[in-house]
Amino acid sequence: MATAPYIVVGGGQAGLQVCDSLRKFGYEGELLLIGEEPVLPYQRPPLSKHYLGGDLDAARLSFRPASHYEKLGIALRLGVRVTAIDRERREVVCSDGSRLAYARLALTTGTRVRPLSCPGAEHPAVRYVRTLADSDGLRAALGDARRLVVVGGGFIGLEVAAVARKQGKDVVVIEALDRLMARAVSPQISNYYATLHRGHGVDLRLATGVTAIEPAVSGVRVLTDRDEACEADVVVVGIGVVANDELAAAAGLACRNGIVVDECARTSDPLLVAAGDCTMHMNGFLGRELRLESVQNAVDQARVAAGTMCDQPEPYVQVPWFWSDQYDVKLQMAGIGMPCEESVLRGDPAAGSFSYFYFRDGRLCGADSVNRPADHMACRRLLAQGTMITPAQVGDEGVDLMQIARG
Repeated sequence: MATAPYIVVGGGQAGLQVCDSLRKFGYEGELLLIGEEPVLPYQRPPLSKHYLGGDLDAARLSFRPASHYEKLGIALRLGVRVTAIDRERREVVCSDGSRLAYARLALTTGTRVRPLSCPGAEHPAVRYVRTLADSDGLRAALGDARRLVVVGGGFIGLEVAAVARKQGKDVVVIEALDRLMARAVSPQISNYYATLHRGHGVDLRLATGVTAIEPAVSGVRVLTDRDEACEADVVVVGIGVVANDELAAAAGLACRNGIVVDECARTSDPLLVAAGDCTMHMNGFLGRELRLESVQNAVDQARVAAGTMCDQPEPYVQVPWFWSDQYDVKLQMAGIGMPCEESVLRGDPAAGSFSYFYFRDGRLCGADSVNRPADHMACRRLLAQGTMITPAQVGDEGVDLMQIARG
């Protein structure tokens, strides 16, 4: 009797990484990757940046060419959604009616956009950026647009705003909280980016909520809780994402704002692992449970998941890191700096090259770096090694942080 394959559900960064890592761990059996989108696995970060702006073509979005999957013996079923997991029979049920047996199963189902909930939110002028099709649609819409309203002052919204301003569009950003990227960065970084965007002509409306979207003679009118009305040809919503854990929950797996996994990416079923944005995981570096939405987490946790599938479990202890490109400014984040007890500036914000290092309980816990890649890499290394460093050292530009990191 033939052995059932290992199946990976989800065709994003984590799904591809699980497949690649399974082969590197020595798994030689049948391997199947099921992806809901009808295209080869591709990079999502450029969708709101370089691809949206026309600086990157679709062919360069793909992680690997079709030959890569053939070479590694990874079978692809694209444009197919897994609708159920039958754990008793060890099968997945697909949207095309097929039932596929599995020996072990990896869930890398990712996230979906959080929809705007107000009257008029279903208007065709309202768009999101999550998939390649989303970005293609927005690119086309921006071509004829003159006025753009962005709802949400997080990474996606601000990246789209930067692209639109570079194209000469009038841009209004409406953010419900009192500062930009508030859930991810410190007030100092928020303030820097508010100045940056205003300097590029973006109209920022902070501490402002959207109450309705109405059709207008030309485009739509976005109404706010400050009794304001913003005219727009296109509205882009970037108010966060929701973990795709419904498939897992329906199968009886533990879920809590994501699929609950341990430090080795194991779910509550020993035959199932999960990795990437969809997981609520115990992070060994931070020593607490959380859900991370990042390329780093998708790649590193997927490697851990593959090791567990091959009975070579190792705990997930990697340092979180993130990045965002807006205009000609690159923001790189290492660790989880917020909340912190002390922040230390290194460099000069006026020169557009600086970092803020954050300390909690007397120890370095993270850093946000603007056009300062050496600081970012040093911080990642310091955090990974647990090297002790003082606020005075990071604040002194005469101190070589990388040298300290290297020991």
